[in-house]
Amino acid sequence: MNNKKDRLIRGTAMNGRVRAFVIRTTALVEELRQRHDTWPTATAAMGRTLTAAAMMGAMLKGNEKMNIQVRGDGPIGHIIADANALGEVRGYVTNPHVHLPSNSSGKLDVAGAVGTSGFIYVAKDLGMKEPYTGSSPIISGELGEDFTYYFAISEQTPSAVGVGVLVGTDNAVMEAGGFIIQLMPGLNDDEITEIEHAVGSLPPITSLMDQGLELEEMLKWMLPDAVVHDEMDIHFQCQCSKERIEQTLISLGQSEIEELIAEDEKAEVVCHFCNEAYMFGKEELEQILEQIAN
Repeated sequence: MNNKKDRLIRGTAMNGRVRAFVIRTTALVEELRQRHDTWPTATAAMGRTLTAAAMMGAMLKGNEKMNIQVRGDGPIGHIIADANALGEVRGYVTNPHVHLPSNSSGKLDVAGAVGTSGFIYVAKDLGMKEPYTGSSPIISGELGEDFTYYFAISEQTPSAVGVGVLVGTDNAVMEAGGFIIQLMPGLNDDEITEIEHAVGSLPPITSLMDQGLELEEMLKWMLPDAVVHDEMDIHFQCQCSKERIEQTLISLGQSEIEELIAEDEKAEVVCHFCNEAYMFGKEELEQILEQIAN
């Protein structure tokens, strides 16, 4: 794995009528691969989803946050990712130990792991009473096309989404990243065709990263007149804590806690998102019982 840091750049082109996000997520995906012990095909599927989530999180503002669920019919089960406007991302897959033979083009068979039928669900917490929710069908299981379709169907924003993960022979993540190009109103047909051609002729983003290209160079490849407006660091961040897990235990109720004390005299709770284990001894469980009683 290279030592370039994970970051996202945001830019516009064609006098603001195109907006673009280009991202590197190599360290993020590798950290979650290690935490969840994902096998290569599962790593690629999880990494592509995390990469899309990080870019969609960058479209939010302030304290807004979002959750993405990819629920396909493949052996990987569900892919869950959380992201916010601060570049903080976390995620997991239901079945991390999925690895399939390469597909017909010699690549990791992400569609085989995700499935080609199902839905992508997006919930955005925008600080309102109810979260904004959107969904769209999975059309290929490769995820880039599926998120492209999501933007067209659910957010009515013509977009091109490319996401990729390059896994080494030792199963570690060598490169991970992606881009989202979004077309704003006011583009003519020739301009749209030009953008489609540029995006279509782009080699896989991870192979460009592997060759040492910077995010800015990849953006210019697709949109030669692009102007970068800002950038942000991207990193893994879980919101779990012993206090939050304690609240979960409290919500189980008195009889469940009494059972834990009687049977095991302790409880171990593992966070789905980061695989961190939290231990509660007999005394702590008895204190939780007191809280429930009061």
